Amino acid sequence: MSPLAEGSGASGSSDADDPIVLRDLAIELARGAGQIALDGRRGAAAGFGGSTKSSSTDIVTEFDRAAEAHIVATLRRLRPDDAIIGEEGTSDTGTSGFSWFVDPIDGTTNFVFDQPAWSCSVAVGRDDEMIAGAVFVPPMDEMFAAAKGAGATRDGAPIHASDADDLALALVGTGFGYRPATRREQALVLADLITQVRDVRRLGSAAVDLCMVACGRLDAYYERHLNSWDAAAGELIAREAGAISSDFDGGAARPEEMLVAAPGVHRALLDALRGIRPAH
Repeated sequence: MSPLAEGSGASGSSDADDPIVLRDLAIELARGAGQIALDGRRGAAAGFGGSTKSSSTDIVTEFDRAAEAHIVATLRRLRPDDAIIGEEGTSDTGTSGFSWFVDPIDGTTNFVFDQPAWSCSVAVGRDDEMIAGAVFVPPMDEMFAAAKGAGATRDGAPIHASDADDLALALVGTGFGYRPATRREQALVLADLITQVRDVRRLGSAAVDLCMVACGRLDAYYERHLNSWDAAAGELIAREAGAISSDFDGGAARPEEMLVAAPGVHRALLDALRGIRPAH
């Protein structure tokens, strides 16, 4: 039975709360919302815009809202007792102990400019621990997913972090915030780090970056000042693929400080980031 079948996700069922079932539900939610966004993008004129949020470069479009609305409506029908936290304003409290983290279009600037690195990210946590998630990349038609303890997949096939073991040869991803002062600080860190690695990629979607680490297309990724919905699914997928995640002090990864890397380069990158002290 499809995880979206009526009643199959009811919070009262222990089977419905299994991480594998929740992963499959996250896959269906991400695919459905991602298709809504992709269809909207294909029907829109090139270079269309939207309104802004935290700064003049932080864009939100009608398709972000439509994709989130699809996920929220489905979850309210199938799992009405769960909490939902969405990038575009959804903030539903729940009583089940399960919380869904929804980023309907991660990489909206890419979406607007018709760049392919944007995604729909859906994750579910229980008692502050992520247990299942999916990241769908509609322009590439790729689905990344994971359930706690069950590994990570791309289009259903197992994936693994790279076997890189030399930071100087590592391909590293990063990103930048929207506020000018934050971007300046992040650029100063990058200016120091880029001499210590093979090269750096800035794809423009934290969820995509994390999945690139999960499947070995990047050896590592770091970023500061994310939101919970940006990394909830991708960080789980990367860990289930064998990557190591932490903050910049070696503690648990958190949206404010996210470092995810292949095991062979995590410590070296952590040490490099610790040694960089940007001016403020």
